[in-house]
Amino acid sequence: MKLQLITWLIPRLIRIAIYCLSSTIRWEVVGERFRPGTSDQHIFSFWHSRLLMMGVGLKGCKGYTLISTHRDGGFIADTLQLQGFRAIRGSSTRGGGRALIEMIRKCRDEGADIGISPDGPKGPREKVKPGIVLLAKKSGVKICPVIWATRSSWRISSSWDHFYIPKPFTRGVFVFGEPLFIAPDASDSGSLVRVQSAMDTTCQIADSYFI
Repeated sequence: MKLQLITWLIPRLIRIAIYCLSSTIRWEVVGERFRPGTSDQHIFSFWHSRLLMMGVGLKGCKGYTLISTHRDGGFIADTLQLQGFRAIRGSSTRGGGRALIEMIRKCRDEGADIGISPDGPKGPREKVKPGIVLLAKKSGVKICPVIWATRSSWRISSSWDHFYIPKPFTRGVFVFGEPLFIAPDASDSGSLVRVQSAMDTTCQIADSYFI
């Protein structure tokens, strides 16, 4: 019963903390921001270290996010569900094939958006893995890089991704990059380079925005 209580309570506390923290930040948007109700589909691509505020930048999105099957991933999945997202559990190391098939089906059958951290769940940090390219090829949905940054933040140096936590009462920005279409017959290696370049560019714009 204690474990059930903890499992129920932690995501709700995280959601409250995110809401309270994000409410103190003056957010700006660069690029074509996400707008609920539009017919355009996207695979939203963001670094694992920037996961905390993605529910703010993609508010109103009813799509699916790929979350690892690790126990901590369960807390993340439940928190995102409280923010309106739905989770697909899997990663490059466990359940990846099944998760990929499920994401493709959600894109085709439901016209759903997908959120994915292409460097997760264990890195290397900010290095795109092939899974997102395969998803884009099979689904026909464009990849949209999205990165947030704040003027002031903490970073957890002990975590593999150097997880970002914005400081309260600062300024923040969400940068939406230009969507990328990956043709079904495109080179895997060439497509991987394109996505990596787009993510790096978007991240650089975000990180240099307040300099």
